[in-house]
Amino acid sequence: MKKLVISAIIFIIIILSMPVKGTSDESHSDSNIKVIPDEAIRLRILANSDNDEDQQLKRMVRDEVNAVISEWVKEITDINQARDLIDARTPEIEAIVADVLKRENIEQDYHVEYGTNVTFPAKLYGNFLYPPGEYEAVLITLGQGKGSNWWCVLFPPLCFLDFSNGTSVASASSDEEVDDKALAEEDDEQAEVKFFLFEWFGWS
Repeated sequence: MKKLVISAIIFIIIILSMPVKGTSDESHSDSNIKVIPDEAIRLRILANSDNDEDQQLKRMVRDEVNAVISEWVKEITDINQARDLIDARTPEIEAIVADVLKRENIEQDYHVEYGTNVTFPAKLYGNFLYPPGEYEAVLITLGQGKGSNWWCVLFPPLCFLDFSNGTSVASASSDEEVDDKALAEEDDEQAEVKFFLFEWFGWS
């Protein structure tokens, strides 16, 4: 009987230690979970490196490019119109990047491309994990493009959200990427709790 009671307690503790998923998430509407629609045009900017100067330059380019493209597409409701417009004006985006570099007296290579096969890492935003893959986007690479990236959704206009951090741009305090390590650490913590309980009671 004592062993049965202990088993029941162990079972309850394990269940309570597991993260609550599924039911609570399903009770929210899709609009509260999946922010990015299936048909969207993204903007991704890769900094030259992670040093302060390169990251600051990335943010300057972000602000200039985002402000201009947001004006271009704000009255557009059809994604095909947005595609045609952005494709035709890619040289103007290049000119914006060049102007920022010139204004800041920075000599650095850059590359601007628009396509449907721009690679994105996995990103957790709110309750929804956007899987890694190739997406339609404007990709701006500054220098060697080895620094932390920033990205948002140009169309429909969602660049007031910083998907790189899973927070709004206004409240973002870091441009570092969210990676799968954080998710793995959460799973490891749950496994450690379960292992400790079984070890504590002398079970294996």
